[in-house]
Amino acid sequence: MATVLSVSGSPSATSRTARLLRHLDARLASQGHEVVPLDVRTLPAEALLGADFQHPAIVAATAQFARARGVVIGTPIYKAAYSGLLKSLLDLLPQHALADKTVLPLATGGTTAHVLAIDYALRPVLNSMGAAHIVQGWFTLDKDLTVGDDGALTIAAAAAGALEQVADQFSAALGGRTTVLAATG
Repeated sequence: MATVLSVSGSPSATSRTARLLRHLDARLASQGHEVVPLDVRTLPAEALLGADFQHPAIVAATAQFARARGVVIGTPIYKAAYSGLLKSLLDLLPQHALADKTVLPLATGGTTAHVLAIDYALRPVLNSMGAAHIVQGWFTLDKDLTVGDDGALTIAAAAAGALEQVADQFSAALGGRTTVLAATG
């Protein structure tokens, strides 16, 4: 199966976006993929903001992109665009860092007014980086993601079903098996 890099572009340590990605990571891992999480917020700010291409953490992140066959990019939507933190990392990667890769863009946000940010803000950047195949992305409303006192994520039923379908389509595009849910009558 494929190695998948799961990138969270959220600056928050308590991010619903990152929790959503880790939820999808588990599904992809159950389908036989090796999933490597990368929270951009853990990279040194001085390296990201100072465009330090040679910083060991940036070199390591670049190598993770190079090793992956698939990349899941998750971001909160702020003011109709993906996060500046994610942009700072993408700007430091080689121009064709996504060449020959299958990419799944995911976003979270407070209003459906931002649903098109994946297609009009993020997808063009992913295309410019040479992504071989960008599968249909998915936008999840913040209200559909609840974090319990124990830190566990609960996803509203309709959103959970859609996310499973998106993850399965991504897995299939990578050549992996997908989880088939039995129909109940």
